[in-house]
Amino acid sequence: MPRRRIAIVQPYISQYRTAFFQRLAMDLSDRGVELVVAHGDAHGDQAVRADTASLETAVHLRQRTFRIGSRTLVHRDLGELARNCDALVLEQALHNVELYTTLLNPRRTPAIALWGHTYTHLRTAGWARKVATGALTRRAHWFFAFTQAGADHEVSQGFPAERITMVYHSIDTSALREARTRVAEDRLQAFRERHRLVPGRTAVYLGGLDTIKRTGFLLAAAASVARRLPGFRLLVAGDGTERHLVEQADARGAETVYLGNVFDDERRALLGQAADLMLAPGAVGLCAVVSFALQTPVVTVPRPDHGPEFEYLENRRNCLIAPDDVESFAQTVADALCDPTLLARLKKGCEADAGYYTLERFSTSFADGVVHMLEMEGRCP
Repeated sequence: MPRRRIAIVQPYISQYRTAFFQRLAMDLSDRGVELVVAHGDAHGDQAVRADTASLETAVHLRQRTFRIGSRTLVHRDLGELARNCDALVLEQALHNVELYTTLLNPRRTPAIALWGHTYTHLRTAGWARKVATGALTRRAHWFFAFTQAGADHEVSQGFPAERITMVYHSIDTSALREARTRVAEDRLQAFRERHRLVPGRTAVYLGGLDTIKRTGFLLAAAASVARRLPGFRLLVAGDGTERHLVEQADARGAETVYLGNVFDDERRALLGQAADLMLAPGAVGLCAVVSFALQTPVVTVPRPDHGPEFEYLENRRNCLIAPDDVESFAQTVADALCDPTLLARLKKGCEADAGYYTLERFSTSFADGVVHMLEMEGRCP
């Protein structure tokens, strides 16, 4: 029997996704399924983050971006993919025009699956957007939910539970966990000396530098912690539309050290070993998994714009959830840095969860869901 073929359509290939696609291709191949990754081009805030990667076997799609009122829509021409694949996996995002052209096409031939953040992107959405998202989602054949809460939400909106796969969304942290164990003491000491870091008085931020990550709040909180704890410094690694705020803070030579984008596991491991806490006052996503791998607990706040991975965090076990104002957040950070017993407990929680939310589990769950979908649709390889 010929091998089945599925395509996953992405806005662009990001650094954090490449290992997943490579692993998933192998897991699907073992199950008699060929994977195609198709993508457009990063635009807007995506492009500014400068985290675009390449994937040798990926298919580039023609893309057109246009605006309707205040919304930016993106159309990616799926071309032959919509005709020569047994299944398409699309993002559950209303700004992707291919969502409408496939789900509303009465003559569509491939099975259509969706994946995405589900309820987390709808917490602050208006009624019309929620209704439209639910209506389109129910036209899909399958749904890959990042977390259990996401699966539960789709069921509550009328999507059949038997057509949902929960995938334990994660990234490849195996190399990062290994790199952490290889950080030499002399290298760590040299890094601390170069950036004037004091053990027990250092935090790190890893991620995008834009509005949703609340860069201004982050820098204000760092300044407030430094007033409480002399010697405190914040390492910042990332890029985005608000990078200039971090560069300005770094130029003042006070509590902020800007390091640019850091994708290399060895360098990220060094940052994790140098820091006692990871600060994330904005939207928490996969930084939760990174904090587990680095054993550098996250300090965050309760907010409606968190990603689904916020579910992985448990206050005072593997993270700290502080009040959502600068001074209270800073006080929480300062108190934790002065409490070695608390820090040790949080690090232990991170270590335990690092082995639970893994790329291997994510890929295996996704691959099993693909086969189940193909079986249900009568397209089993």
